[in-house]
Amino acid sequence: MKIAISSTGDSLDSLVDPRFGRSNKFIVIDTDTMNLQVVENTSIYSAHGAGIGAAQKVASMGVKAVITGNVGPNAQSALSASGVEIYTILQGTVRDAVDLFKKGALRKVESPTVGGHFGQGRGGGGGRGRRPV
Repeated sequence: MKIAISSTGDSLDSLVDPRFGRSNKFIVIDTDTMNLQVVENTSIYSAHGAGIGAAQKVASMGVKAVITGNVGPNAQSALSASGVEIYTILQGTVRDAVDLFKKGALRKVESPTVGGHFGQGRGGGGGRGRRPV
């Protein structure tokens, strides 16, 4: 089965990225052969729609499941509409995620795990600088 894992790097030893739409990369793996392909997530640079763009990209590669830390409402909807199952893992490496997936030990989600715009890097200040007092 072909799966995609949100990743912070290029290898099985990279950490799973807790963000789906704003993940740096996806590691696409055939769980039968363990052949892998590293895919840059170009949606990370989108001002809006990163989750949808990332979902469309992995779905177009023929993956049947996605493993990530969290998935927002738009990405969840787009993945589900494409027939892609979503699994979450809170921490660990890509290798850990594949092993747990093969054992059936990951939590399958049917709804978003975070709100929209999760992982966009916004601070609490809304972009307004503070003036010295």
